[in-house]
Amino acid sequence: MSLTLTTVLLYVGIAAFLLTLLMKFVIKNTDHPILSFIQNYCGVLFIFSGWVKAVDPLGTAYKMKDYFGEFHSTFSETWLSFIAPIFPFFSEIAIGFSVGMIVLEIVLGLMLIMGNRNKFAVWTFFLLVLFFTILTGFTYLTGYVPNGSNFFDFGSWGPHDSNNMKVKDCGCFGDFIKLEPFTSFLKDVALLFPAVLFLIKSKSMHRLFNSPVRAGIVGLATVGLLVYCLSNFVWDIPHADFRPFNKSKDVRAQKQIESDALAETKITAWKLKNNESGEIITVTNADYMGKDPNKNYKKYKGHYSVEDQVKSESPIPITKISDFLIENTDGIDLTEDILSNPSANFLIVNYRLKGGKTVEKKRIVKDSLFTVDTMNLGDKDAEMIVKQFDKVVEREESYTDYIWDQGYLEKHAQLKPFTDAAKKARIPVVMAIGGADEMQIKDFNEDTGLNLTYGTADDILLKTIVRSNPGIVLFKDGKIVDKWHINKLPSFESIKI
Repeated sequence: MSLTLTTVLLYVGIAAFLLTLLMKFVIKNTDHPILSFIQNYCGVLFIFSGWVKAVDPLGTAYKMKDYFGEFHSTFSETWLSFIAPIFPFFSEIAIGFSVGMIVLEIVLGLMLIMGNRNKFAVWTFFLLVLFFTILTGFTYLTGYVPNGSNFFDFGSWGPHDSNNMKVKDCGCFGDFIKLEPFTSFLKDVALLFPAVLFLIKSKSMHRLFNSPVRAGIVGLATVGLLVYCLSNFVWDIPHADFRPFNKSKDVRAQKQIESDALAETKITAWKLKNNESGEIITVTNADYMGKDPNKNYKKYKGHYSVEDQVKSESPIPITKISDFLIENTDGIDLTEDILSNPSANFLIVNYRLKGGKTVEKKRIVKDSLFTVDTMNLGDKDAEMIVKQFDKVVEREESYTDYIWDQGYLEKHAQLKPFTDAAKKARIPVVMAIGGADEMQIKDFNEDTGLNLTYGTADDILLKTIVRSNPGIVLFKDGKIVDKWHINKLPSFESIKI
């Protein structure tokens, strides 16, 4: 079932209302029902928003990397550049940061509902909401910053343009609900009000259970949530998949639907940049392409350059399925071979080859030398060139070797019996790799011995398809039949194809 933010907030409100009734008339532990309702509401909301991210911690980590990357480039160009070096470090630990934040969010929700360690809970709630507000506010406000300008160069800000936003989705509810950045920002600003209220009224907030029970629940929840988060990317793929490439998805049909929808979008305006002043103006498509010589592109030619096209909105949401494109190293499209095959075929996803450090090495190469002679065939004009083997000589040559992560190679050694069995059964297997060139792929194939058909694809697309590196996807007639984490890959014989 597809839920909207309004529906989620309504359900959260119903749950908080029922909890408050229970506390007021059954448990009888609250003297401030309105404050208790707000306390329960924020607690339930944090538990829910944390859970939909706990299902897919990698997704949150990828989103945080986007933020850290943008913060790094933004601060690097200002007098606050001394802050910038911390963001690459945060990017390196993005998954640990994300898991910690998710667990904290859910545990904090529990603490609010139980009234556990109120002083700590309310200050943590305030700071976390403030952190989320900064993220969502940054996301939305970058829409006012033209391309090529820095966020802190406020004088360059212009009209809001969603195309300028550096991060398109805050990830507040993971992939469960996609929120417009402005909606996310308003939600977090609204949460600041109860956050401040809790700071003022912390002594009046209700409590459930006694202190040891509350502490025990928080401890067990923390450990359980850590294990749960890890189970959704370290040992297995997420048990609930809210992304476009979920099991049973007809990728071929959806790709065609989205392609048709995109074809229906029309250019409504043009963003032009003055070649001298750098001023950005927007002219309607009718004016830009009109026949009136005073109101068409000839008027702007030489004075303005095209910055962007403004298009009408698609009639349906466009997903990463529209970007599903896999090409081999020669640029030949493999997408149709995967999606149009009526029989089973496997896609192995490698969004990043781990390791890949280069080492210059030398090796001995043997060359065969030949002598060439001319043989007269009896006729003075009839001659034949004869090539005869002479000897073998050895020479030294330099070459580049790639050193792959050993644990990563072991995963592919685990994969090889599966792909060998698939090839033996004449089932096509394609490995899609992100961010690798032909030389890297060739070396990787030699080191793994997989001998597959290799393609390249956008790494973000590959991360969206399956949360495992490598991950295995079974397609049949354009549909995703099943997919597996490398650590949960069953034997080939056990798969029903």
